[in-house]
Amino acid sequence: MTIDSRLPNFRALDPAARLDHIVAVAGLTPEERALIAEPGGLPLEVANGMVENVIGKFELPYSVAGYFQINGRDVLVPMVVEEPSVVAAASFMAKIIRESGGFQTSSTGPLMRAQVQVMELADPFGARHAVLSHKQELITLANSRDKVLIGLGGGCKDIEVHVFADTARGPMVIVHLIVDVRDAMGANTVNTMAEAVAGRIEAITGGKVRLRILSNLADLRLARARVQIRPELLKSADYTADEVINGIIDAYTFAAIDPYRAATHNKGIMNGIDPVIVATGNDWRAVEAGAHAYACRDGRYTSLTTWEVSAAGDLVGTIEMPMPVGLVGGATKTHPMARLSLKIMQVRSAQELAEIAVAVGLAQNLGALRALSTEGIQRGHMALHARNIAIVAGATGADVDRIARAMVAAGDVRADFAAELLGKPA
Repeated sequence: MTIDSRLPNFRALDPAARLDHIVAVAGLTPEERALIAEPGGLPLEVANGMVENVIGKFELPYSVAGYFQINGRDVLVPMVVEEPSVVAAASFMAKIIRESGGFQTSSTGPLMRAQVQVMELADPFGARHAVLSHKQELITLANSRDKVLIGLGGGCKDIEVHVFADTARGPMVIVHLIVDVRDAMGANTVNTMAEAVAGRIEAITGGKVRLRILSNLADLRLARARVQIRPELLKSADYTADEVINGIIDAYTFAAIDPYRAATHNKGIMNGIDPVIVATGNDWRAVEAGAHAYACRDGRYTSLTTWEVSAAGDLVGTIEMPMPVGLVGGATKTHPMARLSLKIMQVRSAQELAEIAVAVGLAQNLGALRALSTEGIQRGHMALHARNIAIVAGATGADVDRIARAMVAAGDVRADFAAELLGKPA
């Protein structure tokens, strides 16, 4: 099914009308519409089976970002996030990028690492060679624990051995199982394989195995996105295209050289990525951990994106980062709204989901850099945040927009000012 991801005048509609549009465009059933529209999208009994000590459920806004075109395919992107301006910025940047060819994405295979820590070794380098001489035996042993994965073309593909000859606890050898987890996030799979080979590794090395656990630095499971934007698409009423592009490049360079700026720069990228990960029931903590570790892979924390100017004068942006996401297992399968999010996006593989996520992150980054280098981040953000402040002050119905507009016009977005405005007649 081909969809149109453009959402003209979407913000002007009420939530029910927006939902009707998405239902029609994405081909959702009446039951799926009800799942979004009515309370209880996650039944309490399902929640109780997902984690321990459940006493209820906690809701966050469920939104859809529009205008995304990825490798020539239109994509509607569900996002679960509480922060104002995130969905609006992603959609607006996607709209601009769409006019210049959309996002081009790619990814590596879904390879994850399991780590087996070996201690109490007198000869760590000898132990390394011993493990490598038994590589195929260990791969076969690891793969004996997941016949289904092997049948799908996945499984343990390789073994690496890393030696830390001098640590505070003595020599340490770390065995890495490199596992193709197919469309799973892969944590349970690789952990099980690590447990399976632990005893044999002890026998081979004469050492003592301690930790047997995955690594969230999924540096073999990368997703990439690229955009190339014509200058005229970036100009505004107050800024020329050259001013906007130069501002974006200066802002990016700041993040590339300074870890204090890079932390906020990358947080803005994750503002786009995390809501997609949450909406699909994936592990956003794992994605965050891998992203920030990858950002300092060269020994210094830096930007996850790059921005430069092509020979033709176009703005070119890229992102590459670990993206360990899945379509099967965990909350992705148990949470009804997570399954619905995947249907709305029409993804067919974990790699495709990963590529959508980094495209949203790149769009979000562009939105932040464009705002920061022109009118400043607060102007647009506070205009959207004003609605929250109006609600905090007690506004309901039509008063929410009335109070929000008045605060923005006055340049004063505060709860006490909102309360004062609320006490005045419309």
